[in-house]
Amino acid sequence: MNFDLQRVPVAENVSLNVAVAGSGTPVVLLHGFPQTHLMWRHVAADLAADHTVLCPDLRGYGDSDKPADTDGQAYSKRTMASDVVALARAFGHERFALAGHDRGALVAIRAGLDHPEAVSHLAILDVLPTLDMWNVLHGTSAAVAFHLYLMAQPPGLPEQLIGAAPDAFFGYFLDLWANDPAAIPADVRAAYLEASRNAVPSIVADYRASATIDVEHDTADREAGNHLRMPVTVLQQDWGAALGYDATALWRPWAPDLAHRTVTCGHFMAEEAPAEVVKALRELLDR
Repeated sequence: MNFDLQRVPVAENVSLNVAVAGSGTPVVLLHGFPQTHLMWRHVAADLAADHTVLCPDLRGYGDSDKPADTDGQAYSKRTMASDVVALARAFGHERFALAGHDRGALVAIRAGLDHPEAVSHLAILDVLPTLDMWNVLHGTSAAVAFHLYLMAQPPGLPEQLIGAAPDAFFGYFLDLWANDPAAIPADVRAAYLEASRNAVPSIVADYRASATIDVEHDTADREAGNHLRMPVTVLQQDWGAALGYDATALWRPWAPDLAHRTVTCGHFMAEEAPAEVVKALRELLDR
């Protein structure tokens, strides 16, 4: 399956790079950190047999635009979710299924909360909602998420430290989080490192938003009793066993129509276990 690469305007002075293929009901796939739309190459090729598949680089990542974050809002998941809805509409889709991994999953959650009329089905790969993510990190076990704390700091130091050795920083996570290193071949790994190396300020801004404005948005939704109204599938590693929480119990208030599964592959499941991910997505689309 050949994908067509396009640049699509989604907001003032912001265009997204997006790979498009297939025909049929639309599915939008959002990548994680430190990756680009390439992480979906196996899953997207399968889905494009009977769906229109859109795989964008998130704002701030890959070949999408990287606006400066002058007000703390440019990389809120609310803003990034609006990009996704605008992208789908640019292709004529007012309603679409949405799947996200890692950072893209946080954008997908916000899209589901803010735009329930647009998101028909929601798949989340290996995250908790932002508010819960921070709440489960405590004591020395929180060291596993040191990058969250580093990039939560005010502008300046995180960008300087990461920018001094970007390949070492981003490559560390590509190596640490993959149970099967062969799932990310050398050319793809090099593409991820180049893309991340060229996006340090915007990647940091994305993470910083998750320690500031994104927490405010999640807190407001929780206090208002807002939840995801569409069928939701969550695939996660067993982080609950390592950090001491019940993942399904944390997800249930957010997603009443929930299918939660624990996987045995590594974090990069769309590359390490694409058949399992495709199966879960197709089952979700049938709900």
